[in-house]
Amino acid sequence: MFAGQTLAYAAMGAGLEVTWIPSYGPEMRGGTANCTVAISSRPIGSPVVRLPRVGVVFNTPSYEKYEPIIEMFGILARNASLVKLHSERKDITELAIPAQEIAEAVGDAKLANVVMLGAVLSARPVIPLEAVRQALQDHIPVHRRSMLDMNYEALNRGAMFQPTEVGR
Repeated sequence: MFAGQTLAYAAMGAGLEVTWIPSYGPEMRGGTANCTVAISSRPIGSPVVRLPRVGVVFNTPSYEKYEPIIEMFGILARNASLVKLHSERKDITELAIPAQEIAEAVGDAKLANVVMLGAVLSARPVIPLEAVRQALQDHIPVHRRSMLDMNYEALNRGAMFQPTEVGR
């Protein structure tokens, strides 16, 4: 959720049209909690995304749910630290990113979501990383302010990581 919300704030800061829809249903208790972020240079008519161009998954249930619906020629980024499955689809690019290990090297495993955000924006640069840094600075909660530099480092390491591409 944090990575999606940060992406939405960054896109707004970059002057783009954005929708961010979190799912706070019963999935949060062990299932596939998720959010949808739509970014466009034009007004967004509907926030509903049937076939996402990019999917970022952190666990196996999410992988199983979203892998089949990634748009043709889209990107599926998975936290390879936790998700060992890989797609048989030849019409998508799958990125395997050991986000947990990278985040732990930065100093906190909870930064895996920011690592993934950096890696995805490196593969599909819909907004500049500087916009994400600004969004982090502007919107990180007060009680997490001490982690701002670690968030920047996690974002940078994710962006610099050359993920393993599976398929295609």
